[in-house]
Amino acid sequence: MPLFNKQKRIQYLGFDDVRSCLIGIAIISFITNYLFNTTPERNTFDLIFIGYAVNVFFTICYWLLIRNILIFLRKKYPDFKDDKKRISILFLSLVCTVVIVDYVGGELTARVIRLFGYYSSHRVELKVLIPIMIITIMVMAIYEAIYLYNRLKKSIREEEQAKQVMIQAQLDTLRNQARPHFLFNSLNTLRDIIDQDSKEDAKGFVDNLSDVYRFIIESGNSNIISLEKELKFAKAYIHIQSERFGENLQVHWNIPEDKLSIMIVPMSLQLLLENAIKHNVVSRSKPLIISVSTEEDRLVVCNKIQAKSTQTPSTKIGLKNIEKRYQLIADKTPLITNDGEHFIVILPLLHSSNQKKNYENSNR
Repeated sequence: MPLFNKQKRIQYLGFDDVRSCLIGIAIISFITNYLFNTTPERNTFDLIFIGYAVNVFFTICYWLLIRNILIFLRKKYPDFKDDKKRISILFLSLVCTVVIVDYVGGELTARVIRLFGYYSSHRVELKVLIPIMIITIMVMAIYEAIYLYNRLKKSIREEEQAKQVMIQAQLDTLRNQARPHFLFNSLNTLRDIIDQDSKEDAKGFVDNLSDVYRFIIESGNSNIISLEKELKFAKAYIHIQSERFGENLQVHWNIPEDKLSIMIVPMSLQLLLENAIKHNVVSRSKPLIISVSTEEDRLVVCNKIQAKSTQTPSTKIGLKNIEKRYQLIADKTPLITNDGEHFIVILPLLHSSNQKKNYENSNR
């Protein structure tokens, strides 16, 4: 029973109300005794004690009966949509309980008091019932307010947890897209090396590629990593591409040391470098120069547009992948600019506080 089971009390009432019951019964008994038992003939200690004891009895009956009705209705109507029906039935039950307890309890206590040699009679009076109903409604309103607050808090928590699960699933999908995308382009590069260069160059490329994939595995499923780690990964990727393009591919790195600890979405810089190489001419006559720098809390990747005469079909994964991950993790969007001469992507650099609260723990 909820009366003796702490977990049940918390489940159906929203809190453990044992202490509140004891304090509330004592206070309300004192108040009702003061309001209704102030007649001049009740001036001896015995009569004062009997009057207070009677009020304690009535208060316990009111409190526990209506409290049990409250718990029964919460079991029967647990959903938010049933709140109006539940509260209406509770109100009617409260009125009936007060009237019945007042009549039955009054007759019972009057007989008990007469056994001790004191004259006592009981009448059901509206001027007594109305204050009792008001006090009882106020107490039950406190119960309802606490219950509603805890239900809302629980509902919000469950909704946020559901959102977190959904968004984490989306992030996992995006990460899983990025990795095969990188592998696909790396294998294309390897094929070109095999066609154009010696087997030793191909072996060196494979060795570097394995180092890069070791880094991907070590980074795990992190939603954000330090800029220092992302730069290490990006430079390893450029080293791989240099096996194919040599000095025709140049990357100018301008990253102050104080920015290395700031966070960034994993593989975002590498995807931008890969995107630039894929869509632009890289040759001796037209070397591709990519600039990677920082401006305040932003990473700027810029390259001159040298469009290929025959464009490689785009999978459209790279930029959209980066944009979506930034929106999911930090509610920020990279800025992409194409003025016809330069293609510029500005990535927001993140701090731990930038992550949406629901997903701060998703790296753990």
